[in-house]
Amino acid sequence: MDRTDGRGEMTGKDGAADAAGADGTADAAGSDGAADAGGSDGPADAAGTDEAWRQHWGRPEDALARAVEVLRAPRPDLLPRLSEVLDTLVPHTALAQLSGVCTFNPAHSHGSPELTAALSTRDLSRLAERAAATTPAGRPWQGEAELAGRSRPVVVVATTPGDDGGAVLVLVRAGTEPVAPGALAVLQQLWDLVIAHSDHRATDAAPTQTAASRASANARARAIAEFTGTHSAALTAILAPLRSADLDDAAARRSATELAVTALLDLRQGAELDRALSEQPADAAFARLVRELRPLLRHTRVHLDVAPPAQADRSVPADAAHTARDAVRVAVLLMLDREKPTRLHVSWQLTADGLLRAVVRGDGLGTLPADALTVHRTADRITALGGHHGVEAVPGWGTTVTVDLPLALPEPAHVTDPLDGLQPREREVLDQLARGRRNRDIAAALHISESTVKFHVANILAKLDVSSRGEAAALAHRAGHPRGPVGLHAAS
Repeated sequence: MDRTDGRGEMTGKDGAADAAGADGTADAAGSDGAADAGGSDGPADAAGTDEAWRQHWGRPEDALARAVEVLRAPRPDLLPRLSEVLDTLVPHTALAQLSGVCTFNPAHSHGSPELTAALSTRDLSRLAERAAATTPAGRPWQGEAELAGRSRPVVVVATTPGDDGGAVLVLVRAGTEPVAPGALAVLQQLWDLVIAHSDHRATDAAPTQTAASRASANARARAIAEFTGTHSAALTAILAPLRSADLDDAAARRSATELAVTALLDLRQGAELDRALSEQPADAAFARLVRELRPLLRHTRVHLDVAPPAQADRSVPADAAHTARDAVRVAVLLMLDREKPTRLHVSWQLTADGLLRAVVRGDGLGTLPADALTVHRTADRITALGGHHGVEAVPGWGTTVTVDLPLALPEPAHVTDPLDGLQPREREVLDQLARGRRNRDIAAALHISESTVKFHVANILAKLDVSSRGEAAALAHRAGHPRGPVGLHAAS
Protein backbone atom coordinates (compact mmCIF):
# COMPACT_ATOMS: atom_id res chain seq x y z
CA MET A 1 0.00 0.00 0.00
CA ASP A 2 1.26 3.45 -0.89
CA ARG A 3 0.78 6.58 1.17
CA THR A 4 1.00 10.29 0.59
CA ASP A 5 0.66 13.18 3.01
CA GLY A 6 -1.29 16.41 2.50
CA ARG A 7 1.48 17.93 0.39
CA GLY A 8 1.00 15.18 -2.17
CA GLU A 9 4.36 13.50 -1.51
CA MET A 10 4.30 9.72 -1.86
CA THR A 11 5.82 7.89 1.09
CA GLY A 12 5.36 4.40 -0.31
CA LYS A 13 6.52 2.72 -3.51
CA ASP A 14 4.96 5.15 -5.99
CA GLY A 15 7.59 6.18 -8.52
CA ALA A 16 8.22 9.72 -9.60
CA ALA A 17 6.78 10.72 -12.95
CA ASP A 18 9.36 11.62 -15.52
CA ALA A 19 8.96 14.87 -17.41
CA ALA A 20 10.48 15.25 -20.83
CA GLY A 21 11.26 18.69 -22.13
CA ALA A 22 10.57 19.84 -25.66
CA ASP A 23 13.49 21.76 -27.06
CA GLY A 24 12.09 21.55 -30.56
CA THR A 25 15.09 19.99 -32.29
CA ALA A 26 15.07 16.67 -34.09
CA ASP A 27 17.93 14.25 -34.54
CA ALA A 28 18.85 12.57 -37.78
CA ALA A 29 17.26 9.17 -38.28
CA GLY A 30 20.36 7.46 -39.56
CA SER A 31 19.57 4.56 -41.86
CA ASP A 32 15.89 5.50 -41.92
CA GLY A 33 16.72 8.35 -44.23
CA ALA A 34 15.38 11.11 -42.00
CA ALA A 35 16.36 14.70 -42.66
CA ASP A 36 18.24 16.41 -39.88
CA ALA A 37 16.18 19.13 -38.15
CA GLY A 38 18.91 21.61 -38.75
CA GLY A 39 18.83 20.90 -42.46
CA SER A 40 21.70 20.64 -44.94
CA ASP A 41 20.84 23.47 -47.31
CA GLY A 42 22.81 26.10 -45.48
CA PRO A 43 22.19 28.93 -43.01
CA ALA A 44 20.33 31.08 -45.54
CA ASP A 45 17.56 28.51 -46.05
CA ALA A 46 17.26 27.87 -42.33
CA ALA A 47 17.02 31.59 -41.63
CA GLY A 48 14.31 32.01 -44.29
CA THR A 49 12.27 29.13 -42.88
CA ASP A 50 12.67 30.51 -39.37
CA GLU A 51 11.50 33.96 -40.45
CA ALA A 52 8.41 32.56 -42.22
CA TRP A 53 6.87 30.90 -39.18
CA ARG A 54 7.81 33.70 -36.80
CA GLN A 55 5.66 36.14 -38.77
CA HIS A 56 2.59 34.24 -37.53
CA TRP A 57 3.80 32.66 -34.27
CA GLY A 58 6.64 34.89 -33.05
CA ARG A 59 4.68 36.84 -30.42
CA PRO A 60 3.30 34.95 -27.38
CA GLU A 61 -0.15 36.51 -27.83
CA ASP A 62 -0.25 35.23 -31.45
CA ALA A 63 0.63 31.68 -30.40
CA LEU A 64 -1.94 31.73 -27.59
CA ALA A 65 -4.65 33.08 -29.92
CA ARG A 66 -4.06 30.22 -32.35
CA ALA A 67 -4.09 27.66 -29.55
CA VAL A 68 -7.43 29.02 -28.29
CA GLU A 69 -8.80 28.85 -31.84
CA VAL A 70 -8.01 25.13 -31.97
CA LEU A 71 -9.32 24.34 -28.48
CA ARG A 72 -12.63 26.10 -29.16
CA ALA A 73 -13.37 23.89 -32.16
CA PRO A 74 -16.10 21.23 -31.72
CA ARG A 75 -14.78 17.68 -31.62
CA PRO A 76 -15.66 16.84 -35.27
CA ASP A 77 -13.90 20.02 -36.45
CA LEU A 78 -10.82 19.75 -34.24
CA LEU A 79 -8.46 18.17 -36.79
CA PRO A 80 -9.47 20.43 -39.73
CA ARG A 81 -9.08 23.49 -37.50
CA LEU A 82 -5.70 22.24 -36.27
CA SER A 83 -4.59 21.70 -39.86
CA GLU A 84 -5.63 25.24 -40.80
CA VAL A 85 -3.77 26.76 -37.85
CA LEU A 86 -0.62 24.65 -38.31
CA ASP A 87 -0.30 25.49 -42.01
CA THR A 88 1.54 28.71 -41.11
CA LEU A 89 3.83 26.83 -38.71
CA VAL A 90 4.56 23.63 -40.66
CA PRO A 91 3.11 23.80 -44.21
CA HIS A 92 1.57 20.42 -45.05
CA THR A 93 -0.76 18.68 -47.48
CA ALA A 94 -2.28 16.21 -45.01
CA LEU A 95 -2.18 15.32 -41.33
CA ALA A 96 -3.40 12.41 -39.24
CA GLN A 97 -3.64 11.58 -35.56
CA LEU A 98 -3.64 8.35 -33.60
CA SER A 99 -4.91 8.76 -30.05
CA GLY A 100 -6.10 6.56 -27.22
CA VAL A 101 -8.35 9.37 -25.98
CA CYS A 102 -11.11 8.31 -28.40
CA THR A 103 -11.80 4.61 -27.82
CA PHE A 104 -14.31 4.32 -30.67
CA ASN A 105 -12.26 5.73 -33.54
CA PRO A 106 -8.64 6.37 -32.50
CA ALA A 107 -7.38 7.32 -36.00
CA HIS A 108 -8.44 10.51 -37.82
CA SER A 109 -7.00 12.26 -40.87
CA HIS A 110 -7.55 15.44 -42.90
CA GLY A 111 -6.19 16.80 -46.15
CA SER A 112 -5.36 15.33 -49.54
CA PRO A 113 -7.61 12.28 -50.19
CA GLU A 114 -4.70 10.49 -51.86
CA LEU A 115 -2.69 10.73 -48.65
CA THR A 116 -5.41 10.35 -46.03
CA ALA A 117 -6.53 7.12 -47.70
CA ALA A 118 -2.98 5.81 -47.42
CA LEU A 119 -2.59 6.57 -43.70
CA SER A 120 -3.87 3.52 -41.84
CA THR A 121 -3.84 3.00 -38.08
CA ARG A 122 -0.98 0.57 -38.43
CA ASP A 123 1.02 3.04 -40.57
CA LEU A 124 0.62 5.75 -37.94
CA SER A 125 1.69 3.35 -35.23
CA ARG A 126 4.81 2.37 -37.15
CA LEU A 127 5.74 6.01 -37.73
CA ALA A 128 5.30 6.65 -33.99
CA GLU A 129 7.56 3.69 -33.17
CA ARG A 130 10.14 4.88 -35.68
CA ALA A 131 10.13 8.38 -34.22
CA ALA A 132 10.36 7.07 -30.64
CA ALA A 133 13.36 4.91 -31.57
CA THR A 134 15.36 7.80 -33.07
CA THR A 135 14.28 10.91 -31.12
CA PRO A 136 14.17 11.63 -27.37
CA ALA A 137 10.74 11.93 -25.78
CA GLY A 138 9.14 15.35 -26.08
CA ARG A 139 10.87 16.21 -29.35
CA PRO A 140 9.27 16.03 -32.82
CA TRP A 141 10.92 13.91 -35.50
CA GLN A 142 11.18 14.83 -39.17
CA GLY A 143 12.24 12.54 -41.93
CA GLU A 144 11.00 10.51 -44.91
CA ALA A 145 8.18 7.96 -44.98
CA GLU A 146 6.78 5.77 -47.74
CA LEU A 147 3.21 6.96 -48.31
CA ALA A 148 0.89 6.50 -51.29
CA GLY A 149 3.58 4.85 -53.39
CA ARG A 150 6.51 7.21 -52.84
CA SER A 151 8.75 8.70 -50.20
CA ARG A 152 7.42 11.90 -48.64
CA PRO A 153 8.74 14.32 -45.98
CA VAL A 154 6.89 14.02 -42.68
CA VAL A 155 6.96 15.40 -39.16
CA VAL A 156 5.89 13.13 -36.29
CA VAL A 157 4.88 14.59 -32.92
CA ALA A 158 4.16 12.28 -29.99
CA THR A 159 2.90 12.89 -26.50
CA THR A 160 1.82 10.68 -23.63
CA PRO A 161 -0.73 12.43 -21.37
CA GLY A 162 -0.87 10.96 -17.91
CA ASP A 163 0.86 7.73 -18.98
CA ASP A 164 -2.28 6.62 -20.84
CA GLY A 165 -2.52 5.48 -24.45
CA GLY A 166 -0.72 8.56 -25.70
CA ALA A 167 -1.19 10.30 -29.02
CA VAL A 168 0.77 10.89 -32.21
CA LEU A 169 0.32 13.54 -34.90
CA VAL A 170 1.77 12.99 -38.38
CA LEU A 171 2.08 15.88 -40.83
CA VAL A 172 2.88 15.17 -44.50
CA ARG A 173 4.87 18.27 -45.36
CA ALA A 174 4.35 20.42 -48.43
CA GLY A 175 8.06 21.11 -48.92
CA THR A 176 11.39 19.39 -48.40
CA GLU A 177 13.29 22.10 -46.53
CA PRO A 178 13.87 21.29 -42.84
CA VAL A 179 11.45 22.69 -40.28
CA ALA A 180 13.10 25.28 -38.03
CA PRO A 181 13.89 24.08 -34.48
CA GLY A 182 11.81 26.88 -32.98
CA ALA A 183 8.79 25.87 -35.06
CA LEU A 184 9.19 22.26 -33.93
CA ALA A 185 9.25 23.40 -30.29
CA VAL A 186 5.99 25.34 -30.74
CA LEU A 187 4.44 22.39 -32.57
CA GLN A 188 5.28 20.04 -29.69
CA GLN A 189 3.81 22.36 -27.08
CA LEU A 190 0.63 22.94 -29.07
CA TRP A 191 0.10 19.21 -29.61
CA ASP A 192 0.62 18.55 -25.89
CA LEU A 193 -2.00 21.20 -25.13
CA VAL A 194 -4.51 19.82 -27.65
CA ILE A 195 -4.21 16.29 -26.29
CA ALA A 196 -4.44 17.42 -22.65
CA HIS A 197 -7.62 19.33 -23.54
CA SER A 198 -9.08 16.34 -25.41
CA ASP A 199 -8.19 14.08 -22.50
CA HIS A 200 -10.11 16.32 -20.09
CA ARG A 201 -13.06 16.32 -22.48
CA ALA A 202 -13.10 12.53 -22.45
CA THR A 203 -12.74 12.35 -18.66
CA ASP A 204 -15.56 14.83 -18.06
CA ALA A 205 -17.82 13.67 -20.90
CA ALA A 206 -21.58 13.89 -20.53
CA PRO A 207 -23.35 10.63 -19.58
CA THR A 208 -24.94 10.27 -23.02
CA GLN A 209 -21.55 10.68 -24.69
CA THR A 210 -20.02 8.13 -22.34
CA ALA A 211 -22.74 5.59 -23.10
CA ALA A 212 -22.52 6.21 -26.85
CA SER A 213 -18.74 5.84 -26.80
CA ARG A 214 -18.99 2.56 -24.88
CA ALA A 215 -21.68 1.18 -27.22
CA SER A 216 -19.68 2.21 -30.28
CA ALA A 217 -16.54 0.62 -28.88
CA ASN A 218 -18.56 -2.54 -28.26
CA ALA A 219 -19.75 -2.72 -31.87
CA ARG A 220 -16.28 -1.92 -33.15
CA ALA A 221 -14.66 -4.60 -30.99
CA ARG A 222 -17.13 -7.24 -32.19
CA ALA A 223 -16.58 -6.30 -35.84
CA ILE A 224 -12.79 -6.40 -35.45
CA ALA A 225 -13.01 -9.76 -33.69
CA GLU A 226 -15.16 -11.20 -36.48
CA PHE A 227 -12.87 -9.93 -39.25
CA THR A 228 -9.79 -11.06 -37.36
CA GLY A 229 -11.20 -14.56 -37.00
CA THR A 230 -12.18 -14.72 -40.65
CA HIS A 231 -8.83 -13.49 -41.95
CA SER A 232 -6.88 -15.70 -39.57
CA ALA A 233 -8.80 -18.76 -40.71
CA ALA A 234 -8.23 -17.89 -44.37
CA LEU A 235 -4.51 -17.32 -43.95
CA THR A 236 -4.13 -20.48 -41.89
CA ALA A 237 -5.89 -22.44 -44.62
CA ILE A 238 -3.44 -21.00 -47.17
CA LEU A 239 -0.48 -22.04 -45.06
CA ALA A 240 -1.53 -25.70 -44.83
CA PRO A 241 -1.15 -26.67 -48.52
CA LEU A 242 1.84 -24.37 -48.98
CA ARG A 243 3.69 -26.27 -46.27
CA SER A 244 2.88 -29.59 -47.87
CA ALA A 245 5.90 -31.63 -48.98
CA ASP A 246 3.94 -32.88 -52.00
CA LEU A 247 4.39 -29.56 -53.84
CA ASP A 248 7.33 -29.51 -56.27
CA ASP A 249 8.15 -25.84 -56.44
CA ALA A 250 9.92 -25.46 -53.12
CA ALA A 251 11.01 -21.87 -53.77
CA ALA A 252 7.49 -20.71 -54.61
CA ARG A 253 6.11 -22.57 -51.62
CA ARG A 254 8.69 -21.01 -49.31
CA SER A 255 8.04 -17.51 -50.64
CA ALA A 256 4.26 -17.83 -50.33
CA THR A 257 4.60 -19.23 -46.83
CA GLU A 258 6.71 -16.26 -45.74
CA LEU A 259 4.15 -13.85 -47.17
CA ALA A 260 1.28 -15.55 -45.36
CA VAL A 261 3.21 -15.67 -42.08
CA THR A 262 3.97 -11.95 -42.40
CA ALA A 263 0.29 -11.22 -43.04
CA LEU A 264 -0.70 -13.17 -39.95
CA LEU A 265 1.81 -11.27 -37.82
CA ASP A 266 0.55 -7.92 -39.15
CA LEU A 267 -3.02 -8.97 -38.39
CA ARG A 268 -2.17 -9.88 -34.82
CA GLN A 269 -0.19 -6.69 -34.32
CA GLY A 270 -3.16 -4.68 -35.58
CA ALA A 271 -5.45 -6.39 -33.06
CA GLU A 272 -2.97 -5.72 -30.26
CA LEU A 273 -2.71 -2.07 -31.30
CA ASP A 274 -6.49 -1.68 -31.28
CA ARG A 275 -6.66 -3.18 -27.79
CA ALA A 276 -3.92 -0.84 -26.56
CA LEU A 277 -5.85 2.18 -27.84
CA SER A 278 -9.20 1.19 -26.34
CA GLU A 279 -7.95 -0.11 -22.98
CA GLN A 280 -5.60 1.05 -20.23
CA PRO A 281 -3.36 -0.97 -17.89
CA ALA A 282 -5.06 -1.01 -14.50
CA ASP A 283 -1.94 0.02 -12.59
CA ALA A 284 -1.21 2.94 -14.94
CA ALA A 285 -4.80 4.20 -14.73
CA PHE A 286 -4.67 4.06 -10.92
CA ALA A 287 -1.27 5.77 -10.79
CA ARG A 288 -2.71 8.60 -12.83
CA LEU A 289 -5.60 8.91 -10.36
CA VAL A 290 -3.14 9.24 -7.48
CA ARG A 291 -1.29 12.03 -9.31
CA GLU A 292 -4.60 13.83 -9.89
CA LEU A 293 -5.48 13.62 -6.17
CA ARG A 294 -2.23 15.18 -4.98
CA PRO A 295 -3.13 18.81 -5.81
CA LEU A 296 -6.46 18.40 -4.00
CA LEU A 297 -4.67 17.55 -0.75
CA ARG A 298 -1.67 19.84 -1.12
CA HIS A 299 -2.82 22.47 1.38
CA THR A 300 -4.57 20.17 3.83
CA ARG A 301 -3.48 17.99 6.74
CA VAL A 302 -5.27 14.96 5.31
CA HIS A 303 -3.23 11.77 4.85
CA LEU A 304 -4.01 9.67 1.80
CA ASP A 305 -3.57 5.91 1.76
CA VAL A 306 -3.82 4.26 -1.65
CA ALA A 307 -4.17 0.61 -2.62
CA PRO A 308 -3.69 -0.09 -6.34
CA PRO A 309 -5.39 -3.08 -7.99
CA ALA A 310 -3.66 -6.36 -7.22
CA GLN A 311 -3.88 -7.55 -10.84
CA ALA A 312 -1.50 -4.88 -12.19
CA ASP A 313 -1.07 -6.63 -15.55
CA ARG A 314 -4.80 -6.54 -16.40
CA SER A 315 -6.38 -3.89 -18.63
CA VAL A 316 -9.61 -1.98 -18.14
CA PRO A 317 -11.78 -0.21 -20.74
CA ALA A 318 -10.73 3.42 -21.11
CA ASP A 319 -14.27 4.68 -20.52
CA ALA A 320 -14.49 2.74 -17.25
CA ALA A 321 -11.10 4.10 -16.13
CA HIS A 322 -12.15 7.69 -16.94
CA THR A 323 -15.43 7.31 -15.04
CA ALA A 324 -13.81 5.62 -12.03
CA ARG A 325 -11.23 8.41 -11.73
CA ASP A 326 -13.96 11.05 -12.03
CA ALA A 327 -16.06 9.37 -9.33
CA VAL A 328 -13.12 9.10 -6.93
CA ARG A 329 -12.15 12.75 -7.46
CA VAL A 330 -15.70 13.92 -6.80
CA ALA A 331 -15.98 11.73 -3.69
CA VAL A 332 -12.68 13.08 -2.32
CA LEU A 333 -13.74 16.69 -2.97
CA LEU A 334 -17.08 16.13 -1.25
CA MET A 335 -15.45 14.52 1.78
CA LEU A 336 -12.90 17.32 2.07
CA ASP A 337 -15.67 19.91 1.90
CA ARG A 338 -18.34 18.30 4.11
CA GLU A 339 -16.75 15.53 6.16
CA LYS A 340 -13.54 17.17 7.49
CA PRO A 341 -11.54 13.91 7.50
CA THR A 342 -7.99 13.46 8.74
CA ARG A 343 -7.33 10.36 6.62
CA LEU A 344 -8.63 9.06 3.30
CA HIS A 345 -8.20 5.60 1.84
CA VAL A 346 -8.60 5.07 -1.93
CA SER A 347 -8.50 1.64 -3.54
CA TRP A 348 -9.31 -0.10 -6.80
CA GLN A 349 -10.16 -3.77 -7.13
CA LEU A 350 -10.81 -5.99 -10.14
CA THR A 351 -13.41 -8.37 -8.77
CA ALA A 352 -14.00 -12.00 -9.72
CA ASP A 353 -17.42 -11.14 -11.15
CA GLY A 354 -15.94 -8.75 -13.73
CA LEU A 355 -16.20 -5.37 -12.03
CA LEU A 356 -13.86 -2.44 -11.50
CA ARG A 357 -14.59 -1.45 -7.89
CA ALA A 358 -13.40 1.96 -6.71
CA VAL A 359 -13.66 2.65 -2.97
CA VAL A 360 -13.08 5.92 -1.10
CA ARG A 361 -13.17 5.68 2.71
CA GLY A 362 -12.83 8.66 5.06
CA ASP A 363 -12.77 9.04 8.86
CA GLY A 364 -14.77 12.27 8.86
CA LEU A 365 -18.17 13.26 10.28
CA GLY A 366 -20.10 10.53 8.48
CA THR A 367 -22.87 12.81 7.20
CA LEU A 368 -22.49 12.56 3.42
CA PRO A 369 -25.94 12.08 1.81
CA ALA A 370 -26.76 9.07 -0.37
CA ASP A 371 -27.22 11.23 -3.48
CA ALA A 372 -23.87 13.02 -3.12
CA LEU A 373 -22.48 11.73 -6.42
CA THR A 374 -25.15 13.49 -8.44
CA VAL A 375 -22.72 16.42 -8.45
CA HIS A 376 -21.32 17.06 -11.93
CA ARG A 377 -23.53 14.24 -13.32
CA THR A 378 -21.12 11.66 -11.92
CA ALA A 379 -23.94 9.29 -10.95
CA ASP A 380 -25.41 9.57 -14.46
CA ARG A 381 -22.06 8.65 -16.01
CA ILE A 382 -21.80 5.60 -13.77
CA THR A 383 -25.30 4.50 -14.75
CA ALA A 384 -24.59 5.11 -18.45
CA LEU A 385 -21.85 2.45 -18.31
CA GLY A 386 -24.12 -0.06 -16.59
CA GLY A 387 -22.55 0.53 -13.18
CA HIS A 388 -23.88 1.49 -9.77
CA HIS A 389 -22.66 3.26 -6.65
CA GLY A 390 -23.39 3.48 -2.95
CA VAL A 391 -22.70 5.90 -0.09
CA GLU A 392 -22.50 4.45 3.43
CA ALA A 393 -22.27 7.18 6.07
CA VAL A 394 -22.10 6.42 9.79
CA PRO A 395 -22.26 9.59 11.95
CA GLY A 396 -19.15 9.93 14.05
CA TRP A 397 -17.35 7.09 12.25
CA GLY A 398 -16.93 8.20 8.66
CA THR A 399 -18.15 7.56 5.13
CA THR A 400 -17.45 4.97 2.45
CA VAL A 401 -18.24 5.57 -1.23
CA THR A 402 -18.22 2.52 -3.49
CA VAL A 403 -18.46 2.57 -7.30
CA ASP A 404 -18.82 -0.62 -9.36
CA LEU A 405 -18.28 -0.50 -13.14
CA PRO A 406 -18.52 -3.53 -15.45
CA LEU A 407 -15.30 -4.44 -17.23
CA ALA A 408 -17.05 -6.30 -20.04
CA LEU A 409 -18.58 -4.26 -22.83
CA PRO A 410 -22.36 -4.35 -22.46
CA GLU A 411 -24.52 -5.87 -25.16
CA PRO A 412 -26.63 -3.39 -27.14
CA ALA A 413 -29.84 -2.61 -25.29
CA HIS A 414 -32.99 -4.23 -26.64
CA VAL A 415 -35.53 -1.87 -28.15
CA THR A 416 -38.39 -1.45 -25.68
CA ASP A 417 -40.12 1.59 -27.15
CA PRO A 418 -41.67 0.74 -30.56
CA LEU A 419 -40.79 4.21 -31.85
CA ASP A 420 -37.09 3.52 -31.22
CA GLY A 421 -37.10 1.20 -34.22
CA LEU A 422 -38.14 3.93 -36.67
CA GLN A 423 -35.73 5.72 -38.98
CA PRO A 424 -35.50 9.55 -38.72
CA ARG A 425 -37.60 10.09 -41.86
CA GLU A 426 -40.21 7.61 -40.61
CA ARG A 427 -40.42 9.55 -37.36
CA GLU A 428 -41.05 12.73 -39.32
CA VAL A 429 -43.85 11.04 -41.28
CA LEU A 430 -45.33 9.64 -38.06
CA ASP A 431 -45.22 13.10 -36.51
CA GLN A 432 -47.28 14.36 -39.47
CA LEU A 433 -49.66 11.41 -39.15
CA ALA A 434 -50.22 12.28 -35.50
CA ARG A 435 -51.26 15.75 -36.62
CA GLY A 436 -54.00 14.17 -38.71
CA ARG A 437 -52.55 15.19 -42.05
CA ARG A 438 -53.22 13.59 -45.44
CA ASN A 439 -50.54 12.02 -47.58
CA ARG A 440 -50.60 15.01 -49.93
CA ASP A 441 -50.03 17.45 -47.04
CA ILE A 442 -47.27 15.28 -45.58
CA ALA A 443 -45.52 15.17 -48.94
CA ALA A 444 -45.67 18.95 -49.25
CA ALA A 445 -44.43 19.50 -45.67
CA LEU A 446 -41.47 17.12 -46.02
CA HIS A 447 -40.72 17.91 -49.69
CA ILE A 448 -41.12 14.31 -50.85
CA SER A 449 -43.51 12.58 -53.24
CA GLU A 450 -46.85 11.03 -52.20
CA SER A 451 -45.62 7.60 -53.25
CA THR A 452 -42.67 8.00 -50.88
CA VAL A 453 -45.08 8.97 -48.11
CA LYS A 454 -47.15 5.81 -48.76
CA PHE A 455 -43.97 3.73 -48.63
CA HIS A 456 -43.00 5.23 -45.26
CA VAL A 457 -46.53 4.82 -43.87
CA ALA A 458 -46.50 1.12 -44.78
CA ASN A 459 -43.14 0.67 -43.04
CA ILE A 460 -44.38 2.54 -39.96
CA LEU A 461 -47.50 0.35 -39.64
CA ALA A 462 -45.37 -2.79 -39.97
CA LYS A 463 -42.72 -1.69 -37.46
CA LEU A 464 -45.29 -0.53 -34.91
CA ASP A 465 -47.36 -3.71 -35.46
CA VAL A 466 -50.59 -1.76 -36.01
CA SER A 467 -53.18 -2.01 -38.78
CA SER A 468 -54.27 1.61 -39.27
CA ARG A 469 -53.01 5.15 -39.32
CA GLY A 470 -55.19 5.94 -36.33
CA GLU A 471 -53.47 3.29 -34.19
CA ALA A 472 -50.08 4.59 -35.26
CA ALA A 473 -51.13 8.14 -34.37
CA ALA A 474 -52.33 6.95 -30.96
CA LEU A 475 -48.96 5.33 -30.27
CA ALA A 476 -47.23 8.53 -31.34
CA HIS A 477 -49.36 10.62 -28.98
CA ARG A 478 -48.49 8.33 -26.07
CA ALA A 479 -44.82 8.79 -26.93
CA GLY A 480 -45.10 12.58 -26.91
CA HIS A 481 -45.70 13.22 -30.59
CA PRO A 482 -46.44 15.43 -32.39
CA ARG A 483 -44.09 18.25 -31.41
CA GLY A 484 -45.78 21.64 -31.51
CA PRO A 485 -49.41 22.56 -32.25
CA VAL A 486 -51.66 19.97 -33.88
CA GLY A 487 -53.48 20.86 -37.10
CA LEU A 488 -57.12 20.14 -37.89
CA HIS A 489 -56.60 18.07 -41.05
CA ALA A 490 -58.61 14.89 -41.48
CA ALA A 491 -56.62 11.69 -41.81
CA SER A 492 -56.77 10.03 -45.21
